[in-house]
Amino acid sequence: MSTELATTNAPRTINFYDPAQMESIQRAAKMFASSDLVPEMYQIGAKNNTENKAIANCVIAMNMATRMNADVLMIMQNLVIIYGRPSWSSTFLISSVNSCGRFEPLRYKFSNKGKLGKVDYIDYEWNGQRKVPVNKTFDGSKIDNIECIAYTKAKGSDEVLESSPIDLEMAIKEGWYTKAGSKWTTMEKQMLMYRAASFWVRTYAPEISMGMYTVEEVQDMGEKTIDVEAEIVDTKVEREITENANKETLSMSEEKPEPKTETAKVEETQTTEKPGTELFQAENKVERKF
Repeated sequence: MSTELATTNAPRTINFYDPAQMESIQRAAKMFASSDLVPEMYQIGAKNNTENKAIANCVIAMNMATRMNADVLMIMQNLVIIYGRPSWSSTFLISSVNSCGRFEPLRYKFSNKGKLGKVDYIDYEWNGQRKVPVNKTFDGSKIDNIECIAYTKAKGSDEVLESSPIDLEMAIKEGWYTKAGSKWTTMEKQMLMYRAASFWVRTYAPEISMGMYTVEEVQDMGEKTIDVEAEIVDTKVEREITENANKETLSMSEEKPEPKTETAKVEETQTTEKPGTELFQAENKVERKF
């Protein structure tokens, strides 16, 4: 019985270095890639996908499903590429927590913290070359500042596991609420629950999300993060160029000693030995007198 349990609970893995296993995996991946039920990025010929690319995407999805002990088709349907980054749908992340068997289902509690009032935040605007930070003020005097906390318990434990509180003031300051086309203005409670759940997962069960963000998170912060990172890199490069240029200028003003020739080395040797030679000759003269 114990052997049965150990075999059942043992983590499944794909051995990419086993030729026989890889052959069967590629056959299964080609079957998925030929189906119309999988998303387009896994289909051969869809979105200019070559056969090799579609099969490779299917193999990656199969590997993730194996590691998470989840259905392959479910992984394919809930893994979304946003701004070139793989991300999960929030509903999939919540369902993964509820069905993993380690925790009770996620719950949410809301509280009204009063009117938002004036909220200062930083926006990023295009200045012709790059996006630069601009200080702005949001008028939330007629909007309630709603706070949401995701919580649950581990099975067999009485300890309540709570996420960090997420409220509309945070959404404004982080730029989620004011982003063009943002869903925070039309379905704020739903977005609060999604964000609180993703925060909870990264705190208490990061292995479920495998370190990836949700679709809504990447949409809210992905483009801004990329632009800011690019700006930081550009600034660093400019600073290094300036510093190196200054070092080069200083080194050019210094006078470097000319390399010594063989004649100069011989003369220096003779010069250093001359006082000793004269002393030796003087001693010989003194000895001869005696």
